Amino acid sequence: MCGRYALSLSGEDLEEYFEIDEVAGPLPGPDYNIAPTDPIVAVVERERAGELRRLLAPVRWGLVPSWSKDAKGAARLINARLETVAEKPAFRKAFAARRCLLPADGYYEWYPVTGPNGKPAKQPWFIRPADGSPLVMAGLYEFWKAADGEWLTTATVITTAAADEVGHLHDRMPMAVARQNWDAWLDPHFGDDPHGLLTVPAPSLAYHPVSMAVNKVANDGPELVEPLAGPVPE
Repeated sequence: MCGRYALSLSGEDLEEYFEIDEVAGPLPGPDYNIAPTDPIVAVVERERAGELRRLLAPVRWGLVPSWSKDAKGAARLINARLETVAEKPAFRKAFAARRCLLPADGYYEWYPVTGPNGKPAKQPWFIRPADGSPLVMAGLYEFWKAADGEWLTTATVITTAAADEVGHLHDRMPMAVARQNWDAWLDPHFGDDPHGLLTVPAPSLAYHPVSMAVNKVANDGPELVEPLAGPVPE
């Protein structure tokens, strides 16, 4: 799964990288410890006066389907499995017409170890593209209207079986969208099967252990993604 990730790029950098036409609201700043229900940055395409416009939009992580009675279950829908995304009621309409890109520096996974006190613990690892480029995760977004009339825009990360190189850390990983497929993936009128637009992150992934400080969601800062100094717990 993808349950925590980092994004250090500024709004200006993201605008340039994704060739954004419009910024749709105040964006959250760089965050090295993004957790479920946090505000995140999404790249979407919406129709404006008959023209598709590429937007950089603030959304909340954890998809709330339009038919939900409330938004309480959002934290359970931070990920959508590639294998069932086209059929599950929570995701199928968004997969057909509300696909997005979710930029990240990389994401965290936890590996069971024995802690310094001899008790079971979980060692966090940071996983990122080996070439240093942003990880452009495949996502879905949805609109939900609350009883008071307020609108909430939420998103989820599409995941797949982990590649061999990181499968020992966790059996799931985010899907990515290659640059040449961004236009088609974002196009709400794309008529073919979107599955063919998704890839495992390429060319390869790099990973390293990081401080257990990332385990506490209140902690933030670039030090969280730095390689762990000293021996790695086993």
